[in-house]
Amino acid sequence: MKIVVDIGHPAHVHVMRNFIRAMEKRGHEFLITATDKEVIIDLLERYGIPHHNLGRMGRSLSAKFLFLLATDYRMLRLVRGFRPDIFVGVGSIRAAHIAWLLRKPCINFEDTEHGTEQLRLYLPFVSAVCTPSSYLRDLGEKHIRYDGTHELAYLHPAWFSPDPTVLNELGLDKGDSFFIVRLAAFTATHDTRSEHFRREYLPQLLQRLDREGRVLISTEVPLDASLQRYLFTLPPDRYHHAMAYARLYIGESSTSAEEAALLGTPALNFERILVNGVPHTFGEFSGVLSELENRYGLVYCFHNEDALLGRLDDLLSRDVSAVREEWQRKRERLLAEKINVTKFMVWFVENYPESFRAMKDDPGLQKQFH
Repeated sequence: MKIVVDIGHPAHVHVMRNFIRAMEKRGHEFLITATDKEVIIDLLERYGIPHHNLGRMGRSLSAKFLFLLATDYRMLRLVRGFRPDIFVGVGSIRAAHIAWLLRKPCINFEDTEHGTEQLRLYLPFVSAVCTPSSYLRDLGEKHIRYDGTHELAYLHPAWFSPDPTVLNELGLDKGDSFFIVRLAAFTATHDTRSEHFRREYLPQLLQRLDREGRVLISTEVPLDASLQRYLFTLPPDRYHHAMAYARLYIGESSTSAEEAALLGTPALNFERILVNGVPHTFGEFSGVLSELENRYGLVYCFHNEDALLGRLDDLLSRDVSAVREEWQRKRERLLAEKINVTKFMVWFVENYPESFRAMKDDPGLQKQFH
């Protein structure tokens, strides 16, 4: 089988890399296209995944629209000679478009409920959309739900073991307390008043954490000179290894919060969304985050800075080993109830469209992928 995989976000590299390797071992052939965004190209190169760089997207709405048209055209030219059998992506608009033009099936994996515009642009053209079972929207007849999350495609114990040598790379010893703080580059879906958090509350947060251990800031935005000493400087493929040993994760990225949860690291997520002028936590609009918070107790979501700092103080006051053991028990419960997502992806793509019909008839058959 000849498979086109499209990558549009750094997290998509992680979601797809084990699937690609597993399918290659089974004799399938890949053509991989990627947007030059953040650390996508760096990650693909570090994981040794051959790819075609489709270029960098602009920031304005008009630039994004022109980029979509341009990359649709570039992708079409690339894949025609490859003669693909199927397209696979993570919410990929252009994969759906080109698959439709070539009259080939396209399977998208999706977990972002608030990506309304993205869904409108690809849903009419895609063949199937696979989401976690906790996904809050109903996407119609093309929708398949599985008992897992995107992050389990790369952080499930079958695929990931934290490397303790990352501590040496960070200049830390085993047992040292350290914290990961994540600052995100906001889009239109985020409340710009989160800048207030950085200006007024980030210094308080860092002051509290400095008393307890070392702070590492992973950031999508430039740091002030006064914060440079906190910068996480390891290569991006070492980020999850560091997170697995961190005492706490605190940040503005829902993906990183979900990753911390699946590694058994307590996560405090601060992302504020305004709906009709009223602030909400991002977890109220994300089925995965909501489940991790309300069912498993692995994540805490906040839109109020004082509430976040209060929960932080509570966790810092508790015994470090006791908190770690509690979160590992919660993680083990989650892993017992969820499937090995990469195994499911391999089966679903390799056996499509029969797999689609089988999941519609009996969703319980996915339990074989534990």
